[in-house]
Amino acid sequence: MVTLLACARIGAIHVAIFAGFSAGAVADRIEITGARFMFAQDGTLRRGKPVELKTIIDDALDKCPGIVEKVIVLKTEGQAEAPMKENRDMTWDQFLALGEGIEAEVELMEANEPLFLLPTSGTTAKPKVTVHKHGGYQVWVYCMAKWIYGLKEDDIWFCTSDIGWIVGHSYNVYGPLLCGCTNVIFDGTPDYPRQDMWWEIAARNKATALWLSPTGVRALMRIGAEQARKHDLSSVKRIFCAGEVLNPPAWEWLQKEVFEDKIPVIDHMWQTETSGPVFANPYGLGIIPIKPGSAGIPVPGIDADVVNEKDGQPLGPGEKGIVILKKPFPGLVPTLWREPERYKKEYWEKTPGTMESYYLGDAAHLDEDGYIWFAGRSDEVIKIAAHRIGTIEIESALISHPAVVEAGVAGVPEELRGEVASAFVVLRQGYTPSEELKKELIAHVRKTMGPIVVIGSVQFITVLPKTRSGKIMRRVMKALLMGKDVGDISTIEEGASVDEIREAIKSVNNLIT
Repeated sequence: MVTLLACARIGAIHVAIFAGFSAGAVADRIEITGARFMFAQDGTLRRGKPVELKTIIDDALDKCPGIVEKVIVLKTEGQAEAPMKENRDMTWDQFLALGEGIEAEVELMEANEPLFLLPTSGTTAKPKVTVHKHGGYQVWVYCMAKWIYGLKEDDIWFCTSDIGWIVGHSYNVYGPLLCGCTNVIFDGTPDYPRQDMWWEIAARNKATALWLSPTGVRALMRIGAEQARKHDLSSVKRIFCAGEVLNPPAWEWLQKEVFEDKIPVIDHMWQTETSGPVFANPYGLGIIPIKPGSAGIPVPGIDADVVNEKDGQPLGPGEKGIVILKKPFPGLVPTLWREPERYKKEYWEKTPGTMESYYLGDAAHLDEDGYIWFAGRSDEVIKIAAHRIGTIEIESALISHPAVVEAGVAGVPEELRGEVASAFVVLRQGYTPSEELKKELIAHVRKTMGPIVVIGSVQFITVLPKTRSGKIMRRVMKALLMGKDVGDISTIEEGASVDEIREAIKSVNNLIT
């Protein structure tokens, strides 16, 4: 965080990446950004186990020689001595010593000069490198902090995102400082070394607002509400969630079981390219009725619509289509790093029906009140016997069963219906996988959504494949189901999840044959 702010002060462009990346993923990001200087810790702990970050950095630099000129290493207590390469590596203290006696005046920047680069999380393919500019980015982050989150100077804000993602940039680094509120930053996981870590931190610091990912909510849900009840959470006035759709069962658990309807739990939607929220419930301006499963309404400044991607015609309430943003706004990235043509084609000329509008990449529908309901990425919508069904809709139906805490769904080809859904399910504590439970879940989805939703298979696993920012990698599940190459998985949280799914599919195929 200190390095990011220092770069902003002197006008240097920063590229922050998640500390959990593999050497290959780090090398990819060095190559696509052209970063010349690297700052890193020698090591860290993840769930109590040491991670030698400097070794990962060295391996990454071996894969992309000649780009990085200097590596500055922060030595941390308890870590083994990290190898240092002569003429390239220096310690943090040595680096600071070079600045002694040098004036540290603020560099005045033009509003359209780059503040930072941030590769997308890569749920679909190789990451794109977004360019965020000084002026528009900070205007949008500040306005959304005020209008959506209602941030004030006396707030104690606890955002659980990693700084390496856009949420961490916007609402761990820049947003709280722009608003002047107190910011709580936690380096660790929600359930280690104790299962109530997030609740304890919120209570101990008397947090007034929490920002959680839906994946984080479902992880807390799996542990149980009793962990929250150990603590006095009366200081918390509101909770915000984004990253994936907050499924109605997860919303209900947090809203009713944990907080007993005393505070609002608010879902909203944004992406790396938008810097901050684009659909939300405007808590800071005046909260509107919450509809569980909906990301709310377009925020001020956003001109959005749901259209037919082939002809661009606006769709009526309840009709599923592609989400577009008709006009640019201050927080929208104006280009991709070194790829202006790709930016134009990927976002503004994506399909014949969305030409000259920003292609958000999500399928959704609007209801009669103007609320938006996301169904998943546009390429993840399943077409079962001519019916377009969102993967998120099926996942939400599965999670509404008391045995299920998380679910991931992908569509696979089927001769009769065109496609059917295949589901991977993570069970709550106390439930055991069985053929009877599979049948029960299939029947539950049919009862919840109707007989048009055909589930071809249900497999029980212990962890879903997700990016390190918490997004379910449905394209990986689909590729595994179809026996295809999984593509770029450099951002995956648990590599073992891929192996587990592969084994589950293999066991089913063995039973069939």
